[in-house]
Amino acid sequence: MSPDRRPGFAQQQLAFSAHLRDPEKEPAPEGMPAERLSVYRELIFNGFDSHLSTNFPVLRAICGDDQWQALVRDFLVRHRARTPLFTEIGLEFLDYLQHERTPAADDWPFLLELAHYEYVELAVAISDAEAPPHDPNGDLLAGHPVVAPSTWNLSYRYPVHRISPDFLPASEGETPTHLVVYRDRQDEVHFLEINAVTQRLLTLLQENPEQTGLEILQTIAIELGHTRADNVIRAGTGLLQDLKERNVILGSR
Repeated sequence: MSPDRRPGFAQQQLAFSAHLRDPEKEPAPEGMPAERLSVYRELIFNGFDSHLSTNFPVLRAICGDDQWQALVRDFLVRHRARTPLFTEIGLEFLDYLQHERTPAADDWPFLLELAHYEYVELAVAISDAEAPPHDPNGDLLAGHPVVAPSTWNLSYRYPVHRISPDFLPASEGETPTHLVVYRDRQDEVHFLEINAVTQRLLTLLQENPEQTGLEILQTIAIELGHTRADNVIRAGTGLLQDLKERNVILGSR
């Protein structure tokens, strides 16, 4: 193609993509058969519809068809994905929800939190993060407990793990919902609802890998203002072992 024709071709490509994203507002490029354009419009929309429905099955299940299709269309109109990977479309959708979407009147109040939780399940499933060298049978108190790098330690305002067509909370919970999403030794993804102390334990383990398990438990005892630190350490030792059995903790260094 000669250089003098490239700008015109580029303009036509931009007009074509703009029309596919927003056919109601962006006119079709001149000279393209309407039937062919219709096929392209359906391919683009249905492709994203299918992919987002698979990535966010609960969100799709609680949305009516019109509400969901409007959500997918708004994503196509507003967002410009920066990845060629289908596995990262869910992350692009989260970016759109958090930074680009203007909330609609029928948006669920937990929309962003539910979408984040559903994305995390996929992120844990496909994670290829490698753990540092560790001893799977190491001492969890004297050593430095190693949290599985695929594990996500989460807090939400809504009980997102319980949301379904039969449970649609109208307001956030009285206390935050703490969850850990992890992968077992058979690479199956699980979630575990945890209390604030367990959530704090995991946070300290992830943020302070240079500290031993005993030092982490002593910190928690101080934060709780507990007069019997040995009771906290005893309970915490059992908790560390339980997390190891679930594969949330892999062992120690």
